[in-house]
Order: sequence, then structure tokens, then C-alpha cells
Amino acid sequence: MQEHYLDNDRIYYRTNEFKPDRLTLVFVHGVSGSSSAWMPYEKIFENKYNILTYDIRGHGLSKKYPKYADYAIENFANDLEELLKYLQIKKFILITNSFGGLIGLKYIEKHQDNILENIMTSPEIFLNEGTMGKITRPIFWLITQIVSILPWNPKPRGHVDYSKYINVSEWDIRRNWADMSNTGLRAHMYTLRHSFKKEQEYALQNISVPTLIIHGEKDGMVPVKNILSLKEKIPNAEMIIIPNATHDSARNNSKEISEAIESFIDKNKANFKFS
Repeated sequence: MQEHYLDNDRIYYRTNEFKPDRLTLVFVHGVSGSSSAWMPYEKIFENKYNILTYDIRGHGLSKKYPKYADYAIENFANDLEELLKYLQIKKFILITNSFGGLIGLKYIEKHQDNILENIMTSPEIFLNEGTMGKITRPIFWLITQIVSILPWNPKPRGHVDYSKYINVSEWDIRRNWADMSNTGLRAHMYTLRHSFKKEQEYALQNISVPTLIIHGEKDGMVPVKNILSLKEKIPNAEMIIIPNATHDSARNNSKEISEAIESFIDKNKANFKFS
């Protein structure tokens, strides 16, 4: 895998050697993570597919932004489209994790024709609804008001070595501290607050590309009932629940998830349209 930057260090990304006869997999990570979360998948898939992983805005080695509005989900989706255009990637399989799923859904609203398949792992969906949303929104509002007056360091940090945190839960203090200290409190809280924003809608009923949702049975952040609702709203979506897996299933269960990705691709590739 080779490291690159787009526009004077604005977006950090990695690719293998792209070959025209291969399918392209595009991976989008979640809040406070970085492209390093996908390294096991790079190793699994890089000799068979074209691979693109990147750091979303404010995360990893990509540019940090100072304002809450900078972290609107639509801005993340626009970054993805800009990167894809720059790399001249016109058709691809979208693979997302956690908050990355919201970025993917927002991207699909405008650019569905570019996607061959939509594969979502532990999507951070519907957290803005119900009692939890009502309780959480004012808390995040208060925290972000405090964060906005604290000193801000615009310098990107780096990448967490997630091999040190295999088989830990989503609430593991060491792993969460590594993530948050690497991303910075401002980018972390601004991004997280947007995932709880009340007005978020994704036109799920209009999604027509083959969609696979992979979720952990014991996800302590996004209940399985949210995923069942997501499956019902996306026409013909398929779902896999991984027994005993947590919200960190993309890292802890890379073998099961990579096999599910491969199987879903094999199932649908005869119907892929490249024009």
C-alpha cells in the first residue's frame, strides 16, 4: 500500500497498485478512528482488488477544521466524492464502518450510480431518534460549546495501531483514549454531535444498489433493533448478525467480515454495471 495526500495534506489516503481489470473497494472509517482501522482488510484484499482507504476530515493525518459546521455529514460525503473524482474512480464497492455508514448513506443520496455495492459494518444509525437522542443532544451541545472555547491545535496527529486493541469492547478505556487523544477532543465531539443531529435523513427507501449490513449481536452502542429497522427501510437489503460481536466488530471480527464481503461480491458481481 502506498501513502498519498490530496491538496496539500488536506486528505490523507492509501492505495495499492490500481489495475483496470480489478474491482475497486473503498473503505470509510468511523468517529475518532482512521484508515489504520482497515489495515487487516488491506492485507486480505490488496492482491485481488483495487483498494482505497483514507482518513476522513479531522481524523488521522487529514486536515483538522475548527468549527462545528465543518463536520456536517454532507461535508464528509463531499470529501469522498472529491477524492474519488481526483483518482478517477467511477464505479466501486463502498464499505463503511460506524459513523462512516452515515457518510456512505449521504454520499449515496447524490451519487448512487457510482456504487456497485453498499456494505455497512456496525452503522451508527438512528442514534438521533427516541429517548436516547433527546437525552444526548443537549449533552453534546453543552460539551461542544465548552470545546469551542478551548485552545485548538490544527496539527494532524497520526494513526492508532489497532493491533494493540483486538478483542476489546467499544467501551474499553485504553482504546478510546488512544482514539480520542489521536483525533483531538474538538474533532471527536463535533463529529459525534452531528451523528445525533435530529434532522438527519438519508432517503433510505431510494437505495437500489445491493446492500449488506453486518452488525455485532452485542453491540453496546447501536442496538440490533436499529439495524433491523435499517434493513426494513432499504429495499432488498441483506443482514448478517455476528454472534457475541460488539460495536468494534470491524476490528475484532475481520475474518468473518472479510469473508462476508467476499461472499456478497461473488453473489452480485455478475450483475454489476460499469457504464
